[in-house]
Amino acid sequence: MRISEKRAAVNAKSLLPTAVSTSLSALAGAVVLSLGVASAPAMAEGVTIDDLMNDQATTDDIVTYGLGPRGQRYSPLDTLNKENIKNLFPVWSFSFGGEKQRGQESQPIIKDGVMYVTGSYSRIWAIDIATGEELWQYDARLPEGILPCCDVINRGAAILGDKVFFGTLDAKIVALNAETGKVVWRKTIANYEDGYSYTAAPLIVPTEAHGPLIVTGNSGGEFGIVGQVEARNPDTGDLVWTRPVIEGHMGTLNGEESTMTGTANETWPGDMYKNGGGATWLGGTYDPDTKLVFFGTGNPAPWNSHLRPGDNKWSASRIAINPEDGEIAWGFQTTPHDGWDYDGVNEFISFDMEKDGQTVKAGATADRNGFFYVLDRTNGDFISATPFVQNISWAKGIDENGRPIWDPENRPGNPAESADGKKGKSIFAVPSFLGGKNWMPMAYSQDTQMFYIPSNEWGMDIWNEPITYKKGAAYLGAGFTIKPIFDDYIGSLKAMDPATGEVKWEYRNKAPLWGGVLTTAGGLVFTGTPEGYLKAFDAETGEELWKFQTGTGIVSSPVTWEQDGEQWVAITTGWGGAVPLWGGEVAKVVSYLNQGGSVWAFKIPKQLALK
Repeated sequence: MRISEKRAAVNAKSLLPTAVSTSLSALAGAVVLSLGVASAPAMAEGVTIDDLMNDQATTDDIVTYGLGPRGQRYSPLDTLNKENIKNLFPVWSFSFGGEKQRGQESQPIIKDGVMYVTGSYSRIWAIDIATGEELWQYDARLPEGILPCCDVINRGAAILGDKVFFGTLDAKIVALNAETGKVVWRKTIANYEDGYSYTAAPLIVPTEAHGPLIVTGNSGGEFGIVGQVEARNPDTGDLVWTRPVIEGHMGTLNGEESTMTGTANETWPGDMYKNGGGATWLGGTYDPDTKLVFFGTGNPAPWNSHLRPGDNKWSASRIAINPEDGEIAWGFQTTPHDGWDYDGVNEFISFDMEKDGQTVKAGATADRNGFFYVLDRTNGDFISATPFVQNISWAKGIDENGRPIWDPENRPGNPAESADGKKGKSIFAVPSFLGGKNWMPMAYSQDTQMFYIPSNEWGMDIWNEPITYKKGAAYLGAGFTIKPIFDDYIGSLKAMDPATGEVKWEYRNKAPLWGGVLTTAGGLVFTGTPEGYLKAFDAETGEELWKFQTGTGIVSSPVTWEQDGEQWVAITTGWGGAVPLWGGEVAKVVSYLNQGGSVWAFKIPKQLALK
């Protein structure tokens, strides 16, 4: 049965969605307003590249990861605001079902009354927004022996034309028919047996030479893989170009070798670059002004930095790529010669910054190393770096060129210099390797001109060990234990002015914050907590205005859109991700949190939006 037929059949029933609310008045309103039966919306004729580029301005859908190619996660919707947020109520909850719970980090895609949402173990659903009814499900058949580093998560899908695209844990990308869920094509990104996987939402960008391209990275930095960005034809899945991010490796264009990344052995000794890491595991953003794709790159491999003297480009970096040919336009390394696993993958968000009476074409990133960087997005020039977490110890600061001022006593010791050659000097470093901010995306408000950064205050004991590369095996050469640095909180949501580096307000959370942020023209900031709450804050002051308990921890990114004149909010729920697996003492502190797997949809009806 086609989606349009199934949706019509579902809506023909007298369905009353279960409504749960945080107040009796809202509950009463929910019951009354749910009595109406929505008519079946028509299927989309096809999502265009212009739809993707204009996603932030069009409020009746969400067709990109990040609510626009720049990834600002800002919505111009203001129907839901500080005055009426108390009237936001849940309409339905859809369970991902079965025993496949684990971490749920997906951001939904919304188009013409249909939600496309991915889940753990490489699954994806199409859901009727009006009813919460499943329209179709695709479950990737994963092989034995996959090697995901940090839980079996998936962060979302992409959409173009009549196809929905998403990646799988065995390092493949799949194109599905958006109406039926049937496979159109399936391509291999890399060999999962070598340690590769894929967890990010694909990025679709325009080009003059090739038309729209679907751009992906790769995961697996802890297994000595080589980070790479690649672009494919969305109709066929055929490769157009590839760009390895570690120097000494060759890119390709139209099936032939193109250029080498960097210069061989300029910043890597010997053959270390061949398994140099730099996984591009979070995906990228695109800036229509400069027509550049921005990707972050992960840690160099192995973690033991004494085995690879030099800056180790382009690991732990932000790079700008020309999508026409896959050439690197510029690079900026946030942690040269990384020795703490400070991946540089965190999203690079384009924005226009007013400073000293001028408008600067800027981009910002909150790095795992604890510093918030502002760069010139046209050329990668350094503008500023400000700490956004407390007690940073690995570096004394950032110099005028953007390079860290290292504290030599706070680099883990060389095991070759120890008495037995088995363990180097252990040091306590802040932040921990899970970062001042990890994967969870921040948001930028065009109204307040502030960034809202989900962060964590923690440190780690870390030491180096001898290691040799073995294909498909962990390639660390380090040991570690993560510890909180404050007794009363770990998670911290901060509002930061990028022009001054000033933190305007802070919300502190007992457990680590591991979910993304959304901000709106209604003066709201949304995020979720591991304790299970979806929360809304005043964007100007940080005052908590509303919360709803979803029943399991939230480690995903909220979205908002308008449908039939009403503003909706959705969030995927399900505790998991890297913290329970890698968190050391922190993982013990939050071991009581329960797993789950659902997506919740909320709305503020017209009748309550005016109150």
